[in-house]
Amino acid sequence: MDLRVLRFFLAVAQEGNVSRAAQAVHISQPNLSRQIMALERELKTLLFERGTKKRHLVLTKEGELLRKRAEELITLADKTRAEFSSPVGQITGDLYIGGGETDGMRLIAKALRHMQRQHPLVRYHLFSGNATDVTERLDKGLLDFALLIGAAKLEQYDYITLPQQDRWGLLLPVQHPLAKRSAIRAEDLEGVPLLVSQQAERYNELSGWFGQTSHKPDIVATYNLIYNAAILVEEKIGCALTLERLVNTSGESPLCFRPLEPAVYSPLYLIWKKHAIFSKAAEQFLKDIRNLCHI
Repeated sequence: MDLRVLRFFLAVAQEGNVSRAAQAVHISQPNLSRQIMALERELKTLLFERGTKKRHLVLTKEGELLRKRAEELITLADKTRAEFSSPVGQITGDLYIGGGETDGMRLIAKALRHMQRQHPLVRYHLFSGNATDVTERLDKGLLDFALLIGAAKLEQYDYITLPQQDRWGLLLPVQHPLAKRSAIRAEDLEGVPLLVSQQAERYNELSGWFGQTSHKPDIVATYNLIYNAAILVEEKIGCALTLERLVNTSGESPLCFRPLEPAVYSPLYLIWKKHAIFSKAAEQFLKDIRNLCHI
């Protein structure tokens, strides 16, 4: 498959219209149509079908799969091209970092700020997702580094443990009876509908803390990122077990955060592929983060 044709395909997928896509990639509409039909013949499958609106195209199931693969291939190709385009003696190019939602990202930001001052031609690309999302992209070479929170399988990666840890607590409406508590104990949550992160549930990160009580937690929903879960908390679907400082609970916020007691902390790991061949930008970032963390 030609990367140029994949770019054409992504343009049509984004625009949902051949005419607008042709304008976006600066080729004629007949030529673009021929390229898409040739791609469908090569793959022996239909990639688009007519939508409900006139001349609107929507991806088929096979087209959705190709879009995901095409985005990965083009990102990797652009990343590789950028790594070889740096002038001799200069650090330029792109740095790709993924991670979950954590206040520990401030450590990453401080290292990036130092790099930005010393090497202003480097560009930074952040990807947010849970551990599964970011490690999948790391394994495919789409990320240089990933920031993982809490329990994780680290055997196949090189990593450093960051000095900061994230504390667990309960995100709840300010009118909730438990909001009057300074901290939340396991027995306080009996009968309380809970939202729990998918990663915490998968790795049983809070099972030891809940083991202090005989009742089983009433988990009504799971989430991978806290922003949308916080909306469910506002709408009183339940209270969310989450990490500190991820949701603004100051001022006029309808939500508040109460830490768990006894305290539960999750370590933070910066990971990268074993035997990774780093770009100059990635090498410099790792050096800066090690210095910042005194490692």
